Amino acid sequence: MMDKEQALARAMSLACWKDPREPAILGGGITNFNVRLIDGERRYVVRIGDDIPVHGVMRFNELAISRAAHAAGIAPAVHHAEPGILVLEFIEGRTFAETDVREPANLERIVTLIRRCHGTVAEHVAGPVLAFWVFHVLRDYARTLEAAGSPHLPHLGELLAIARSLERAVGPVELVLGHNDLLPANIIDDGARLWLIDWEYGGFNSPLFDLGGLATNNGLDGALERRLLELYFGEPADETLWRRYSAMKCASLMRETLWSMVSEIHSALDFDYAAYTSANRARLEAALDDFRQL
Repeated sequence: MMDKEQALARAMSLACWKDPREPAILGGGITNFNVRLIDGERRYVVRIGDDIPVHGVMRFNELAISRAAHAAGIAPAVHHAEPGILVLEFIEGRTFAETDVREPANLERIVTLIRRCHGTVAEHVAGPVLAFWVFHVLRDYARTLEAAGSPHLPHLGELLAIARSLERAVGPVELVLGHNDLLPANIIDDGARLWLIDWEYGGFNSPLFDLGGLATNNGLDGALERRLLELYFGEPADETLWRRYSAMKCASLMRETLWSMVSEIHSALDFDYAAYTSANRARLEAALDDFRQL
């Protein structure tokens, strides 16, 4: 695994540049390095990261969906790509925080962006791309943790049993091409419009996963969640939709929990994954308590 200095040097060495300067590591990445630099009069972001099979991250998929998302008008343009490298136009703007997402006016803008993602990105995809079915992801994470002898093994049986019940509760789904990682840091406001960045988990999925992920990643309360569903579906959620959404929200939190458990073992980045696991496990238990009361 390269360090920050090596990442800066790698970004500056790319053959696509004419006069690169002022490289800087951007914060926020917990699976790869992001380097901002200037070439000529334009700014770019260099994403440095190889495939991560334990997380289902395949860079061919990220590249294809990044290009499709740009063609759909919701993501920056791809300037250059090579193995382990993705160079994107830098979006001048403000990265959202959780509090920004919870602002009702911003939530409306975000839902418009999500609907555009779900409705148009797939039309622009060229070549093969992945599916992202969270319940398969959970089962695969469990196998990875078992093979590695994770200290979390005593909890896996219970978690997988819960996952099976959640999958039944979600039921049949509509397929859309989703972002599948709606952290606030992946939403940028340039002052006129919103952009979605970082498509490494993009793939075909249920729209409920992006909606549940947006809610859990940004601390939406029950009233905002109801508003989220009304904005997306065009009418208030009935009891059936609310229960299906709540099940997927729990699955999203379980995925984040197991993602972190796996990262405790397999990631070389300097990040406190153990604390992240603990925080997400607590959020999962709270969401499951709410779901069981439906």
